[in-house]
Amino acid sequence: MIAETVCSAVSAAGLGIAAVMAYRKRFVPAARLAAYSLVPIGLVLTGVVGWAADTAFSLKAWVGFGVLGAAWLMFLGTRAVERRSGGTRKERKAAKAAQREAVAPAASAPSLGGSTRQAAARPAAKPQSAAPAEDFSDIEAILKKHGI
Repeated sequence: MIAETVCSAVSAAGLGIAAVMAYRKRFVPAARLAAYSLVPIGLVLTGVVGWAADTAFSLKAWVGFGVLGAAWLMFLGTRAVERRSGGTRKERKAAKAAQREAVAPAASAPSLGGSTRQAAARPAAKPQSAAPAEDFSDIEAILKKHGI
């Protein structure tokens, strides 16, 4: 009963402020405030406020929320323990070995979007010489391509 009265008072006050705003030629904010002001009275008329008040003051409802909270905490706790333990030592070693094998050695090399035929047509990479600073053939090719 008190909740319905408070919601009605809030709606009436909001509608009054909206009327003053509309009188001052601020129609869009006044309409928005009027819309917000009608929400509490709409909740009262649909019965949501009564249901919420009955739930808030019900011991049975609070025990239910406590049980749900305990179940959620147990779920999170078991997930944390499962992630931390990771199984037996053999399982951890097998998982680590499988993870190493899953990544190819050249996987970190950038892909330029070329097809596999282009990669096969390229000559094999030259072994690096003792003086890599003298090999400017790549730079010369780029400069020639741009006409420099």
